[in-house]
Amino acid sequence: MSTPYPTAPAAPAPAERSAQPARAKAPKPVAARVPLMAQPRVQRVVYPLLVGLVLIALWQGLVTAMELPPYLVPSPLLMLKTLFTDWAALGGSLWVTVKITVLAFAVATVAGVLISFLFVQSKRIETALFPYAVLLQVTPIVAVAPLIIIWVKDPTASMVICAALVALFPIISNTTLGLRSVEPDLQSYFQLNRATRMQTLLRLRIPSALPYFFGGLRISSGLALIGAVVAEFVAGTGGQGAGLAYQILQAGFQLNIPRMFAALLLISLTGVALFALMAWGTRLALGSWHASENSHD
Repeated sequence: MSTPYPTAPAAPAPAERSAQPARAKAPKPVAARVPLMAQPRVQRVVYPLLVGLVLIALWQGLVTAMELPPYLVPSPLLMLKTLFTDWAALGGSLWVTVKITVLAFAVATVAGVLISFLFVQSKRIETALFPYAVLLQVTPIVAVAPLIIIWVKDPTASMVICAALVALFPIISNTTLGLRSVEPDLQSYFQLNRATRMQTLLRLRIPSALPYFFGGLRISSGLALIGAVVAEFVAGTGGQGAGLAYQILQAGFQLNIPRMFAALLLISLTGVALFALMAWGTRLALGSWHASENSHD
């Protein structure tokens, strides 16, 4: 009598199959949560803030311990108190300085980009004109500002020109370098496809120059503020059109050192705000594709 072959178990009926419990899905891997203080964005804000608080605490402690008079070195608390009590004058002067800085920065940006576009069209043009851009950079603005103020009758326009001359060279230098820093293979590809000079400029050179251009903006924004303050010192304008430089001069003549420190604080905060604004614009423009803004080291 032969032994029957073992048969495979019959498949469950549809009703039985639906009755069977569903197989549990494998849980998705959960990404490790980065601690708050380990995040680069938080570190960029918290670390400088902690250093600043430590320095301010040391400053306050030394002034209190050594009993330094306010006309020599004011304490941070006295400086902040003066900033609030004299805000009517300091706030108006801050607006004047910021206006001159922004206008000068805009003029320097437009002029610097146009000059860079001119330089990149021909190596001979760049060789002939670039030394004069260097000459503008190395000439002290304090020596040139009186002439500009005499030639230009409007005080605001003269100070804008002075500040723009200070902020012009980094944009010219960085933008020209960026327009020249093109991958040779990509340039050969554009030439192979018979791209026009304008197409090469718009689609190849300008995207390659953007990191250099924004680097120049970060430098020029601070230089525009410095040029505006220097121009205000030279111009010596007072009254309603007075900037923070005039407030510093007036406070120095009156030995109102807390007010002088308050004006200096506003200038410093304005410079930091301009740099932060340029850094934010750089991340906004380059953060999605350029390695300089995607690195987490």
